[in-house]
Amino acid sequence: MPKPSASTQAHRQHAAEGGPLAFAVVTVSDSRTPETDTNGDYLRAEIERLGHRLAAYHLVKDEARQIAQLLDELAASEAQVLLFNGGTGISRRDTTYDVLSQALEKTLPGFGEIFRMLSWEQVGAAAMLSRATAGVYSGKLVISTPGSPAAVRLAWEKLIAPEVAHLAWELGR
Repeated sequence: MPKPSASTQAHRQHAAEGGPLAFAVVTVSDSRTPETDTNGDYLRAEIERLGHRLAAYHLVKDEARQIAQLLDELAASEAQVLLFNGGTGISRRDTTYDVLSQALEKTLPGFGEIFRMLSWEQVGAAAMLSRATAGVYSGKLVISTPGSPAAVRLAWEKLIAPEVAHLAWELGR
């Protein structure tokens, strides 16, 4: 992993002083239930392990209207970071990316680009099917990943966990 610049290190230090973040976890799936949502379980545990807290958890069907309504509800909540997983592929039922990309006020193209680069190492050319994305909506950090457990872990471990406090700090300054 590349060594961060002095300014990035200083920003991360300031961010760490900001205290715990409030997260919302949203699993978008037509087949999972609260009992079978391994992504939700994993993300909740990881959020708490880092000293942050879960402000909301939702499991919704891959229906554009439901996703859009939930996005607005979460934007009005105390959650600072909204983590969506699922619905980022290209099938007819995959609508998460479409809803979020239309709503985002600022995008973080690097998130999707780096995610696909890292995913390439795991799944090869199939990485191009992912429409992982991130950005800002109503002052909230929104991150959307594919719904496979391997993709959720990859995004969390390599991209989200290392930078989420820094991203939230940048958003709030």
